[in-house]
Amino acid sequence: MQRRVSRSGAPHAQQHGSFRMQNDDRRLGLIGLGLIGTALARRLIAAGFSVDGYDPAAEARERLVGSGGTPVGSIAEIAKTCRRVLVAVFDTAQVEAVTEGSDGLLAVPEGERATRQVLSFSTCDPDRIAALAARLQARGLDLLETPLSGASDQVARGEAVCLVGGERATLEACRDILDVVCAKSFFMGAAGNGGKAKLATNLVLGLNRAAIAEGLVYAERLGLPLDLFFDELRQSAAYSAVMDVKGPKMIARDYQAFGKVSQSAKDFALILQTAGATGQALPFAETYAAMMADAVAAGQGDLDNSAIVEAVRRQRRAT
Repeated sequence: MQRRVSRSGAPHAQQHGSFRMQNDDRRLGLIGLGLIGTALARRLIAAGFSVDGYDPAAEARERLVGSGGTPVGSIAEIAKTCRRVLVAVFDTAQVEAVTEGSDGLLAVPEGERATRQVLSFSTCDPDRIAALAARLQARGLDLLETPLSGASDQVARGEAVCLVGGERATLEACRDILDVVCAKSFFMGAAGNGGKAKLATNLVLGLNRAAIAEGLVYAERLGLPLDLFFDELRQSAAYSAVMDVKGPKMIARDYQAFGKVSQSAKDFALILQTAGATGQALPFAETYAAMMADAVAAGQGDLDNSAIVEAVRRQRRAT
């Protein structure tokens, strides 16, 4: 079921044990200031939220200053001041570390901790996220799974789609945030289901990118002018929305990253792992994963995932 979210929420005071917190719903914590984290910060700041952000990389924290946010030196600072915290890190292990690790949100004693809701925008192992949500809830943190379908430039423009997993009450407490950072939101059910939907979506999306790349390389080898061919392709029955985003980058060989090869490689490894656990083979996903491995081996892991077209170009046969 599609659920369109809307802004709501006003500051209110909350009594918790002996520690009294003044909850400011417009003040958010953000852990992870990479491509997606930076895009989230810019949208939220433009919408009137204040963002306290942490990333271990100094240059990432400096970027936040340029966007109008406030960098902090530790996750503990966020835990003590922000009721709602967004997490945009690389993988499941990092989500676990920043929430329940020795330097994570739960490392701050309960009486000093303001954080009550955590939104995880990372693409993660669904079973581990479901287990993490249960552990966090037992210790006073509600986890909302909120992976986004869309590259960082689409997130920055507010065009991403959010796949939500968790408790409806937590969604209600955070819907004003989702209204800002995505165009549409789909509630998929319990924690873990958001990640399952994201992985299945990424499977389709990645194979779309691969099909575009292979079609462009094939047309190129046949001697077709790529600009004319691409214009025809976009108006044909083969059209998909990803053409608009990735096709021009492939033709121009512009691989400024909005979604990295390394991230796609990580996601497809997780797709194959979770499919294997069900006994299902995914032959096209296996081929895509091999192409991503080729790109990483060629030193292209930090390039945009449209660089798969270069991996296709390298597949030459002797004639």
